[in-house]
Amino acid sequence: MSDTDFGRPLIAIIRGVTPDEACDVTAALIENGITRIEVPLNSPDPFESIRRMADAFGDTALIGAGTVLTLSDVAQVRAAGGKLVVSPDCNPEIITATKAHGMQSWPGVLTPTEMFAALHAGADGLKIFPAFKLGIDGLKAVRAVLPKTTQVYAVGGVDAGNMSEWIAAGADGFGMGSSLYKPGMTVSDVAARARETVAAYDEATT
Repeated sequence: MSDTDFGRPLIAIIRGVTPDEACDVTAALIENGITRIEVPLNSPDPFESIRRMADAFGDTALIGAGTVLTLSDVAQVRAAGGKLVVSPDCNPEIITATKAHGMQSWPGVLTPTEMFAALHAGADGLKIFPAFKLGIDGLKAVRAVLPKTTQVYAVGGVDAGNMSEWIAAGADGFGMGSSLYKPGMTVSDVAARARETVAAYDEATT
């Protein structure tokens, strides 16, 4: 499936989710319009969560891992059924391995040098992280030199209240963490936050 088959360009970052709650949280996100979901690898038993999520929702959602730092991590994400690899840094080896396994690669970048290095290595898109450090003006500046087709997602400091500003500056999508999910939240909490986020994105893009 292509990137556009997974609906809105919003990635839910469910850091801290446990395997026993992963599928319920994932269902709540999907039912409310968010169909790209990453489990950061510093969560409890992340590969088991990814396996359960991919088994249950792999045909309708883009499931994968965040905070992917090693080649072993990449292989384990694929073995668990994941199709998405998100990293906090730009490591060409990780990008190359991710693509060799047939998964999407979204490395974390902040500088123009990192951005172009990621693209040259074959990344599917760029995760601007932490986006609040680059800022709206910074995104406008780098967007002017990036290839027009580059997919740029802003992560860090983005929420339902400022999405429209980031989109106006050139962001194509977003990774959303604590504004969507924190350990201890109920499934209904996650569902409500997902609805709010999707409504804000839809309003900002119409």
